[in-house]
Formats: sequence, C-alpha cells, structure tokens
Amino acid sequence: MASETVIRSLRQQIASCESQLHHLKRQLAEAEYQDQQQRTNLASEQGVNTRPDPLAHDFSYGIHDDFKSEVLAVLAQSEKTAPPQRRWPLEADEYKRYGRQLIMPEIGLQGQLRLKGASVLVVGVGGLGCPAAAYLVGAGVGTVGLVDGDVVEESNLHRQILHSTAKVNMTKVESAMIALHSLNPKVELVPHQGRLTPETALSTLQSYDLVLDCTDTPASRYLISDTCVLLGKPLVSASALRTDGQLMVLNNPPLPPGNTSGGPCYRCVFPKPPPPESVVSCGDGGILGPVVGTMGILQALEAIKVLTKKPSASSNESAPADPPSLLIFSAYASPMFRTIRLRSRKLKCAVCSAHATVTREALNSGSLDYVQFCGTVNPIDALTSNERISAENYAKIRLDVNPFTGLEPSKDSHILLDVREKVQFDLCNLEGSVNVPFSTVSSTPINGRNRTASEPDPEVGWISELRQHADKPIFVVCRLGNDSQITVKKMKELGLDNEGQRWIGDVRGGLRAWRNNVDKEFPEY
Repeated sequence: MASETVIRSLRQQIASCESQLHHLKRQLAEAEYQDQQQRTNLASEQGVNTRPDPLAHDFSYGIHDDFKSEVLAVLAQSEKTAPPQRRWPLEADEYKRYGRQLIMPEIGLQGQLRLKGASVLVVGVGGLGCPAAAYLVGAGVGTVGLVDGDVVEESNLHRQILHSTAKVNMTKVESAMIALHSLNPKVELVPHQGRLTPETALSTLQSYDLVLDCTDTPASRYLISDTCVLLGKPLVSASALRTDGQLMVLNNPPLPPGNTSGGPCYRCVFPKPPPPESVVSCGDGGILGPVVGTMGILQALEAIKVLTKKPSASSNESAPADPPSLLIFSAYASPMFRTIRLRSRKLKCAVCSAHATVTREALNSGSLDYVQFCGTVNPIDALTSNERISAENYAKIRLDVNPFTGLEPSKDSHILLDVREKVQFDLCNLEGSVNVPFSTVSSTPINGRNRTASEPDPEVGWISELRQHADKPIFVVCRLGNDSQITVKKMKELGLDNEGQRWIGDVRGGLRAWRNNVDKEFPEY
C-alpha cells in the first residue's frame, strides 16, 4: 500500500537524520576542542599566558627580529606537538562518569585503566549483544567492535534494547552505534557490517583482547570458538531460548593448543553439534525479553571480570582464572540459577589439544565448512501435490461450493485441523478450526505401539473425534507448512483416510501463506 511505503520512507529518513545529528554533534565537539587549543596556542604566542618567558628580556636588547620570529615559531610548534602533561591518569569527567565503580575494590583505578585500554568484539547485535554492548560501553571499555549482517525488524524490538521503532530497516550495527555513542562518546566503536565467515574470522578477531559470542546458531558458535583458540583470545559465550539461558567463559586462560592448563573451548564442551532438526530458533520457539537480556548482561559482567583481573602477587601475569563452569538460567525454576563444573581441555580436542586438526591454514583456505559440520534441515517436502492445497484455493473452498461434497460453504462442510501449540492457537486462528497440537499428534502411537497398559487408549481423544466425521475431508494447517505435512502422513498411518476414500491434505505454506496471499489483516508473529 502507498501509505506503508510513505511510512517506511519517513522512518528511514528520520533514522538517517538521527544518525547525522549524532555525527554532527561529535564533529562540533571536536571543532570546539580544536578551536580552544588554537586559542590557547595563540594566547601563548602573544604572551598572554602566565608562564614566564625566559627569552623576553633578550628580545628587548637588540636581538634580530628574524631570529626572534624563528625562536617563537619553534616554541609554538613544540607546544602543539608535545602531549599535554596530565596530572591524573583519568580525565576529570571520567572520574565522575565511572566514579560508582571506581570506588569498588574489585575495579579501582587500575581496573578502570585496564578497561580503558581494552578492546572487546561483540559478535551479534541482537537480544544478547545489545545489553552486553551497552554495559561494556557504559563501563568504559576503550574499544568495542560490533559484528552483524542483519537489519532491525519490528519483531526485534521487545528484547533488542539498542534498537527503536524509528530504526526499523536500518542495519543493526549502525543502529547500535548511534545508541552506544549517545551513551558514552568516549568509547571507540568499530563497525563490522556483515556476517562472520571462516575467511574473515581471523582478521576480524585479531585486534581484540576478548570476544563475546552473541549469535544464535551452532555453526557460528563453533567458528567463533575455533578462531579464539587459534588467536589466543578468551571467549564469553551465551545462548537463550524461551525462558532458559546458558553462559560459559571459554579458552580462559587463552593458552596455546596443547597446553592443558588453558581453558576448555566450545568443542571441548560440545564435541558434536546437536541434530539440526532439534535446533529451534527464537522465531519458532519464542523468547522472553528479560531472559535473553539477563544472559547478555551476564556476558558483559564476565567480560569485565576477565579484563580487570588483578595480576598475581608473584608475577606480572594475571591471577589464575576461575574454574570453568556452565551457568544455567531458568526463569520459572526455583532456584533460577544452577552451575555445572566443566572439565578442562579434552586431550583429543580438534582445536585446543596437541592433536588439533583445526588450524589457521584450514580456516583461511575455506576448507572448514561449519554449516556442513552442523548440518542443515532441508525444507520438508513429504507430500505429493495431490495431498496439498494452496492458501488461495483453500480460501475459495471456504467461500464457494465445496468440490468434495457439493455443499454450500459452512463450517460443517469440512474439518480444518490447526496443529500449532495451544498458546499460538489462542493468539489467532481461522474461524471454525479445531486445535490438536503437533506435540499431541507426534506422541500418539500407531496401532498401540509404544503404549503401556497404564496409558489411555489413543482412540479416546482427537482420533476418535475425527473418525466420527468420516465423510468430511480434513485440511491441516500450521504456522509455516512443515508440521502440517508430518501430521497428514501420521493421520494416514492411523487409518483416518479410510483407505484413501477420505481426502486428507495440508495448506501449503501454512498461516503465513494465508496472511500473505489471502488475509493481510491476519496477525503475524
């Protein structure tokens, strides 16, 4: 629609102006600073300053003007190039900005100076990366790099706190930099637009002291961990889904591969990736904003602890790192936090052991295919074309004469089975649809298999209900059109198609296709 285009255009213009405003403010501050320096230098050249001039009396007694000008020029140039002598190690406003953490013995002046001299790379500026980056920048980490290849979407805003409605369709890196610069203009922000790849990982991570893995896929987690081991960088890794989260500090201390005193890496904890079909994204499984926010804040906390670690009393090296552990957070459990002690480096780890097969050369050459290593789930195509119907054609069935029964449209002409979980079904559904969650369908045994004597007969329930209406075709719908295909096959295995006499099929593309092609007002979540 034209109005949507106008709104999108206005949002982009506002975001662009907002970014330009921050840039201009920074330029203004720099110009004012340079102007003040020039005024100071000019006043110094004109003798306005109170510092005594050891050559003043000489110039009054016949020193040649050319010589006088030459000496003054040299003195002025030396004042411009010589670094200012600072009385205190931090700037005056830094004492005020960081005062609440400076007075803590865990940080103190030396800890703050370590933070100021440190550089941290945040990979992923989403639900984890936004709060993590905000607290690192707020704490005064000197340089913070941001890696992300996505743009801001409206569905991000309930948890990704650096982004805003006005920044929808802006790149996440650009959006985050605007917010972070507004929070603390003293921190240097380094943008890395695009996703991290095996070919770019080493060069991107090389110049940073510590890395935060704020991504959401197994392939990226293995890639980041491997790179940190090869470069000798400690890594803070976290994940979150639904109401649960996990946190680990890996490769700490970051000793060379083969040194068993070094901290374990991601492969030490998870030598094999999870089955690809078991990996659930936030879009499919859901995520509670404060849950992922909690894990991101904890990442920032662990990063600050690593960066401000005081040297041991016997040497200039940092004190021993905390024993490796896995922190498990569950928002609805009691207690919410549990800690599991992790083992040290695995003796046969592919990355950090003496027998490592993952090397810099292998990473640079592109021979390490992390997507293939973790596996991919191919789009489900379990049904034939005769067992599927498009959302548009199903809409015609709801409006026109039913081709299967010849009846006028009514809610009784067929059965629409919605196999989304109840919480999603309650959000929105098509009128007249019946909800049987996919978890119920998939757990139903066939011909009594996998059922104990104490379990109820599966015929007493949704299967029995469907058998009572054997003359009605069944259309199965889900959110995206995957679970519906599996359900159709399961229903036929249960004999609900009356040996082919009853039509059972799914709506291709699910409710997303219904919204895109039939009903634009149907809620999208």
